[in-house]
This record gives sequence, structure tokens and C-alpha cells, in this order.
Amino acid sequence: MTIISDPLEGWSLPAWTYDDPDFFRAEQERVFAPSWQVVCHISDIPARGDWHTLEYLGESIIVVRGDDDAVRAFTNVCRHRGSRIVDGASGCAKKLVCPYHAWTYDLDGRLSGVPQKSDYPGLDTGKHGLTPVDMEIWRGFIFVRLVSEGPSVADMMAPYEDQVAPYRFEELTALGRVTLRPRTVNWKNVADNYSDGLHIPVAHPGLTRLFGRSYGVEAETHVDRMWGDLIERPSANWSERLYQTLLPPVPHLPEAAQKRWLYFKLWPNVAFDIYPDQVDFMQFLPVSPTETLIREISYVLPDDRREMKAARYLNWRINRQVNAEDTQLIARVQDGMASRSFSIGPLGQSEVCLRAFCRQMRALIPQAREEQRPTPGWSRT
Repeated sequence: MTIISDPLEGWSLPAWTYDDPDFFRAEQERVFAPSWQVVCHISDIPARGDWHTLEYLGESIIVVRGDDDAVRAFTNVCRHRGSRIVDGASGCAKKLVCPYHAWTYDLDGRLSGVPQKSDYPGLDTGKHGLTPVDMEIWRGFIFVRLVSEGPSVADMMAPYEDQVAPYRFEELTALGRVTLRPRTVNWKNVADNYSDGLHIPVAHPGLTRLFGRSYGVEAETHVDRMWGDLIERPSANWSERLYQTLLPPVPHLPEAAQKRWLYFKLWPNVAFDIYPDQVDFMQFLPVSPTETLIREISYVLPDDRREMKAARYLNWRINRQVNAEDTQLIARVQDGMASRSFSIGPLGQSEVCLRAFCRQMRALIPQAREEQRPTPGWSRT
């Protein structure tokens, strides 16, 4: 049988897809609505009535621990007039009460209170509970999605379960609070940069001092994996050198993980930076064709050793600089893509993560195969 290769294999997505309103609209429906998004960790809602929210694609999702200790996810929308029910990122409540007309919902989503109920003859309260949302708890992290389509998080991460298991994700607790960092770039530029290994020795001198030539990348169907192993040679930078020196042994990790920084990006925009000392969660939420909200927080296991506390602080210092460097990089790319001289660019054989990403985007949105911007309005037809 003759295998016909795709002529676009090995080429980037066209520049117009990084600022086009129609493409962004198509992404919302075909890429993000069926994709899994992290809301929080189970340790963030330890008690009955604890809740967390996530806002994206114009939706507000609430995950709440019920009186039966079960965790559930719903749209944060009253079934009466569509009002948002809770405000803010987190809280605790015995019941969920709409601030508009006081329709009241139990923590399992059932409609349990309707003021002036006689005004609604024939209202079946059993059919007007909060609208449930697909939810999956994977190793303690609570994921939701708006459309029931595609593999589970567990299936996506199956190739790497043995690597993740020793880090005891289920026992993690938050270190600090969620940080929100707006960026005036398309979300794909953030995702591309995260999975790009070629820029590490060029644009991240700190990581190069830490990893030497050990940085690697690989791509599975739904997950990119990146990694770097800390080298023995002391860094010339004091934060990096102290981190190399003070990072203590972690008894529950295998020898190969003691000095490894491990990164996973789950399709399309959820990332875990896994260190011996902590786990950083990050996601790149699309806001508009040229705006992205980076949402991140660190999680840790209990460890009162002074060396571990110092290592976590130094990790933050090192990665603060890495984030500043990445912020400049993605801004330069977003600006450059606006040039009429650039359309698509070649991807090297080693750029396996970017090749896989482009392949998947073209499969979901065939217009990404067109080098020039289509006539406006195509996403509505």
C-alpha cells in the first residue's frame, strides 16, 4: 500500500492563525470545548462545602465538595435567569444561593429552594438543578471539560504513569496562591514555546548552566514530555549554584529523578513542571486571538527540612528569570508574525512536539492548511 505523506508535515502553522478572529472562534469549539482543564487539587477543597471556580471560554465552572464528601462540577449558572451564583476563585458554603432571586441549590447540585414557588406551577425542581460538567480527578488534580469528546486524562497520561507515580501527586498541597499572568500573545505562542527544546541553549542561559546538553523532548499523541538533568559542575550564578548544593535527597523518588527537572504538556494547554522539590501547575487560557491568561500555582509535599525550603525558594528565583526570558521570546514572535514577509516556517526533525501540535491542529481545523488568511466569516458557515 502506498503511503501518501502530508506536504505540510514539517511546516509550522501559518502566521495568520495566531491573530485571526475566525480561527480563534474555531479553536474555542473544536480545540478547547472538548479539552480537559485543571480547576484545582482535591487538597484545595478539603471540607464539605469548599468550592473553586475556573473561568474560560465565557464559562464559569464550579467544583464543590458535597455533604457526602463527593466532588462534583457544575456550570456556575442559576437555572432561573442565568445569573452567576458564586463570585471569586474559591469559598465555602452550606448551600449555593443565587444572589439575584435566591434560588437555592444543595451541594450536590439539586434545586432545593425556590422563593414564591407557587408562581411557577408545574415547575419540576428535579429537572432544574445545576448543570453538571464532565469531571475527572487524575492523581488528585480536578479536571473539567465542556464537551464530552476525546480520551480521559488518565488515558492521555498513560504512557507516563510510571514516571509520574513516584511524585505522589495525590498528597500535594498548594504552596502560595494561584497567580494570573496576562500576556498579549496568542495562546499557541505560549504552548509552542513551552514544548520547544531548541531555544533552551540560545535563550535560557540559566537552564543551560543547570542542564548542560541533557535537555530532551518527545511527543506522544496527547502529551509532550521535556526533561533536563542537573549537572555536577557548579553554576556561575549564585541562585543556581546554591540550588545545586542545597537540594536535598528525596527518599520517595528513584535515583534518576533526584536531579531531574521533568515537564509535561497535556493537549492543548495544560502543563506540569515536576521538580524533586515541588510541582508547578500552569495552563494557558485563551482570552482573545492575541491575549492569553497564564494561570499557575506550585504544589508541594510536607517537608520541614531547611534545605528543602531553601531549594524551593531558589527554584522560584531561577524560574522567575526563565519566565521573564520566555515572556520576551513569545512577544517577539507575536510581533514578528504580523509582518507580511512571514507566513509559515520549517520545523526541524528534532522539533517533534511542534510537528505533532501542528498535525493535530490541522486535523481539527483544516483551514490551518491554508497559507493565506481565508475570507472573514468562514468559521460561522
